[in-house]
Amino acid sequence: MRIGLLTDGGYPYATGESRLWCDRLVRGLPQHTFDLFALSRSAHQEDQGWVRLPPQVSRVRTAPLWTPEDGTLRGSGERGLLARLVTGGEPSYGRRDRRRYTEHLTALAAAICTSDEAGTEPGEGPGAELFTEGLYGLAELARERGGLHLALRSEATVRILEAASRARGTGRTVQNATVPDHLAFAAEL
Repeated sequence: MRIGLLTDGGYPYATGESRLWCDRLVRGLPQHTFDLFALSRSAHQEDQGWVRLPPQVSRVRTAPLWTPEDGTLRGSGERGLLARLVTGGEPSYGRRDRRRYTEHLTALAAAICTSDEAGTEPGEGPGAELFTEGLYGLAELARERGGLHLALRSEATVRILEAASRARGTGRTVQNATVPDHLAFAAEL
């Protein structure tokens, strides 16, 4: 089994809160392959290096939660709160990246909102393929271009989520989702 492990400010860095727990988890499951997605909290943490990784870790992707200019967490610079919330200090996506974002988020939302066929196991069926395509596509876009947190706060995101929740094949609970529900979903994503 291939497992994607997302860590925030810890493993595989030598310092951090979740380092020991994640290390035990990965080493305790030697029969599985791990892809690590690590978010670092500061330049100092990155300078400390990584712990020695076991052989079942096949790939590590990293992204900073801090800005290189001041070494602080993103969005905590000297600009005003409104400017930080609107732009995050980063440029928005171009036309091609917006199209990629829309395609991947649409696939992910459709997979989550539609109910699985009766008798299928979790992780099987058409929804599983859409989910994988959407999630990995968004992760790849974030790795290549950054700015995913800004796109997830956009009106386009709410429209995509609304359309997915109103599509045929969705359950009554999903169809009754409101804009605050869509915003909460985007924030969790």
